[in-house]
Amino acid sequence: MNNPTVSHVDLQAAARQVMQENGFEPDFPPPALQQLAQIKAAPPNVTAGPGVPDLRGLLWSSIDNDTSRDLDQIEVAEKQADGKVKVMVGIADVDAFVSRSTPLDLHAAKETTTVYTGVRNFPMLPEDLSTGATSLLEDADKLGMVTEFLVDTQGTTSGHKVYPALMRNKAQLTYNAVGAWLEDRGPAPPKVASSPDLQAQLRLQDEAAQALKNERYRHGALNIETTEVHPVVLNEQVIDLQRQEKNRATELIEDFMIASNGAVAMMLEEKKVSSIRRVVKTPERWHRIVALAAQHGGKLPAQPDSKALNDFLQVRKAADPDHFPDVSLAVIKLMGPGEYVLERPGEPSPGHFGLAVQNYTHSTAPNRRFSDVVTQRLIKSALAGAPRGPYSDDELSAIALNCTQKEDAARKVERAMTKRMAAVNMMRRIGEMFDAIVTGVTPKGTFVRVLNPHVEGLLVHGVGVDVGDKLRVKLVSADPQRGYIDFVRA
Repeated sequence: MNNPTVSHVDLQAAARQVMQENGFEPDFPPPALQQLAQIKAAPPNVTAGPGVPDLRGLLWSSIDNDTSRDLDQIEVAEKQADGKVKVMVGIADVDAFVSRSTPLDLHAAKETTTVYTGVRNFPMLPEDLSTGATSLLEDADKLGMVTEFLVDTQGTTSGHKVYPALMRNKAQLTYNAVGAWLEDRGPAPPKVASSPDLQAQLRLQDEAAQALKNERYRHGALNIETTEVHPVVLNEQVIDLQRQEKNRATELIEDFMIASNGAVAMMLEEKKVSSIRRVVKTPERWHRIVALAAQHGGKLPAQPDSKALNDFLQVRKAADPDHFPDVSLAVIKLMGPGEYVLERPGEPSPGHFGLAVQNYTHSTAPNRRFSDVVTQRLIKSALAGAPRGPYSDDELSAIALNCTQKEDAARKVERAMTKRMAAVNMMRRIGEMFDAIVTGVTPKGTFVRVLNPHVEGLLVHGVGVDVGDKLRVKLVSADPQRGYIDFVRA
């Protein structure tokens, strides 16, 4: 049993070690830092001009996590005379600062993603760029790529366009505050409360986003609800674990990003440009999903059907909200992870089974995903009418494979650090009793999820229980070095 009086675990060192164990380089190489110094000394001109309209007069805003500084996108909407809503999503122009095959680009191409460990972020691009020069921070003139589309009252999109622009974020907002206001659970954030125009703007965006979401659900998009737990760190100590849940603000951004990524994919298809697509293929283990549904009283067809699966999930959520995140997680695991693939013009796309969309790329987060930087370069080349794109099909295929592998590795890093931080937080609570749900019964052991705080651990001597059983447990040990948490039945 661990000593509950242990006061300090070096989570920073643990994060670096786990990063390296999973194939990442936590530090930027000297040539990349030299290039960064050159960019800071002579940054690109941020001006409008031919083919780059000045859209700074629009009421752009961003909604992100409370602590986010790497802001990739801003949004604005306009009601049209015919009742449709024109949505414009502005994406940071990272390519304007980081050219292809430069040291920063080569490092980003190897790492492919920013990794969030809870105690420290390991950015794909230096923070002087990703949280500064290329971040769409409030009250700063920025270059961006705009994805524009129309949304009707049924949530159908049309009229998609992609073009560069000069823009300015007028209000940097957060998910928790805006979500509570949109759902009438809390007051308007100060920036929103002081601006009737911003209030009307966010209501209009919410209206369009809800229509988009409902249309995706009609086509079989899955209403998955997994639980994300984020540590509260003070003076490098984990003092609490907070559960992050979906709300109207997170849905707003999610639905706008899905529509924006779809519009970019269609634009590249129309321009007959090879691209990197983000896909979740039709589940090969559909029979196991059918069996899972049967265990919970549901009946699914023999052939994969995302609409039927989502109907089952909705029933389960209403019947057992406490255990619904575990059912969702089981479905996600059986569906298999998403991956990046090369798509050539005219070839059929496997699509994204979970989102129920056929055309889908990643274009909305170039500060933290290399695939999005590549897509940004493909867009620029297509808009310029270049006869040959910036990447060959073989290069795109290799980039897609590396992005998939590094995304898998990043999930392993984040999962390992979440376990360690949960163990640190639980050390001081050894001997306490908790309500829990059995989440897994495997040859390696029986696992339970404590409801408050939201952490998982091993149930020692967990014989005679099954997934979904609710019970009282006692915390007997916590090992931050390995991320182990052990319970016994109370």
